[in-house]
Amino acid sequence: MKPGAILETALYVTDLDAARAFYSGVLGLDEYSASPPRQIFYTCGNQMLLLFNADETVKPPRDASLPVPPHGAHGPGHVCFRAGPDEIDRWRMRLMDHGIEIEADFTWPGGGRSIYFRDPSGNSLEFAEPALWGLN
Repeated sequence: MKPGAILETALYVTDLDAARAFYSGVLGLDEYSASPPRQIFYTCGNQMLLLFNADETVKPPRDASLPVPPHGAHGPGHVCFRAGPDEIDRWRMRLMDHGIEIEADFTWPGGGRSIYFRDPSGNSLEFAEPALWGLN
């Protein structure tokens, strides 16, 4: 047996309000649910992007019916969003229009272009062509 896909990805943030403004306002993700000060969940295609306040997720759950073990991380994480060549150009312009610095913009030796930028908590985010991994 092996997993068929990734269902959810988690990033840890320091400020949920700033994260909401960025992920909803700049990236346009649809909010699925929120439980401040602990978390905001977003849909991204057929996957979920979970944003957690790391200082809150290290605490044991308050609701015994949801026994999610404590977890968390500090420091920059990374998520790469899939985008086609034309979409990358549009994302680059949108991010720049919002005053977000593009840290890198290049084409990988094996093919596929990426752009890198940061969210308000310092997480490294990327838009990349699937060709980067030999995918369609």
